[in-house]
Amino acid sequence: MGIVAGLDSSPDFTRIVVCDSDTGAVLRQGYAPHPVEGAEGGGRPSDVDPQAWLLSLGEAAGGGLLEGVQAIGVSAQQNALVPLDVQGNTVRPALVGGDKRAQVAAADLVDALGGREAWAQAVGCVPQAAQPVTKLRWLNKNEPEAALRTTMLMQAHDWLVWQLLGRPVRRTTDRGGASGTGYWSAATGAYRQDLVELALGHQAALPDVLGPSEAAGTTPEGLLISAGTGETMAAAFGLGIGLGDAVVSLGASGSVMAVHPEALVDSSGMITSLADATGMHLPVVTTLNAVRALRGAAELLGVPDLEGLSDLAMKSTPGAHGLVLLPYLEGERTPNLPHTAGTLAGLRRESMRPEHLARAAFEGMLCGLADALDVLRGRGVDVRRIFLLGPTAELPAVQAVAPALFGAQVVVPQPADYAALGAARQAAWALGASQGTLDPRLPPVWQGAVAQVLEPGEELAVGQAVRQQYVSVREQAHPGAFRA
Repeated sequence: MGIVAGLDSSPDFTRIVVCDSDTGAVLRQGYAPHPVEGAEGGGRPSDVDPQAWLLSLGEAAGGGLLEGVQAIGVSAQQNALVPLDVQGNTVRPALVGGDKRAQVAAADLVDALGGREAWAQAVGCVPQAAQPVTKLRWLNKNEPEAALRTTMLMQAHDWLVWQLLGRPVRRTTDRGGASGTGYWSAATGAYRQDLVELALGHQAALPDVLGPSEAAGTTPEGLLISAGTGETMAAAFGLGIGLGDAVVSLGASGSVMAVHPEALVDSSGMITSLADATGMHLPVVTTLNAVRALRGAAELLGVPDLEGLSDLAMKSTPGAHGLVLLPYLEGERTPNLPHTAGTLAGLRRESMRPEHLARAAFEGMLCGLADALDVLRGRGVDVRRIFLLGPTAELPAVQAVAPALFGAQVVVPQPADYAALGAARQAAWALGASQGTLDPRLPPVWQGAVAQVLEPGEELAVGQAVRQQYVSVREQAHPGAFRA
């Protein structure tokens, strides 16, 4: 038996799990928060000193947590851009998160390359405000002196791995992390330095891209460090999803990702073509409105929390007595309707009751995510089982509606830090490959996530009728939106 650790450096905290390398059983855990000083309005900051990540890591690993550990895998927040000068020092704080400052820069980049289809063909995604390539454009336009001093580019997990290894000459990343930058193509497996230059104004050194089971290096103490990856890829690996599986994440916005053997090029820009942590691909479709639509309905109805909204919705019936909510409350990305508003259809005297509106909010949110699933299915992605993630996945109204609307088995995993578990599993793979005990092409088989399994059952026909009603309203309000 070996012992490995997985480190998840999220925007808010560092969590470490120490696992048995053969089974994945968690032996011990560590946790430390990240500082949030400097955020406007009390929210999460857009600029963060990367040293804060190291301090949090040290605190989480305190008390001998890593004693006996042979290898570490690192998962970290995606889209964090760490610009470095020629000496390897940070030019400015890392640009992290969605960073709304970069929205204009995203539009500029789309126009500069000739439109959304040109970007989809180049790197499998269309620039969004969160992506490193867009943050480079913002840096070039708003802090030109810092941009000129920037000679090396890293993301959060790249930088943490580099620091753990003592800042070696060789800097590395993995396919998953690289695929989210906006200047690396999952289809070709190569960087597009011309896009770095388009955004930053000049070229910059980029990390070498490692294979899934390769090690980034070994610390002076003999601790092996695996390639690392972004949080999305690590969570998929920790969950153990494979071909035929999709993950639906319920946050303020929503996302649907699935495992696929090939990179997808989508000229509409609705699909972001990412690479996963195993050598496969993770096409992702995002909706802007998920739980935020539920919160809006709760506020409108005077319900104090989402649990109360769920209880209210369960007093209604499938189809919400004819009410249909298109939950495009802040515009929408899938379909691409950035300036639209939500639609409430089917109002009749008998449907104007709180419980029907509550039910319509849940059905509308999940129908929007079913639209995202259909985008993937329409491109040949096999979806037979759906993992439903997020705190609201536990709500009775979600569990009552999701299987029938999605038309597939729904799995609700027990809450856990799957990104840290995925990082630990990657560490076990790299350790085994280095010792000759594991095939470098095949990841270790670990115990699956403990989960609740929900089947569509007899409600499938009812759910599909609800979905058809939603699609009819959507087509009337936005004809041809998914054909654009």
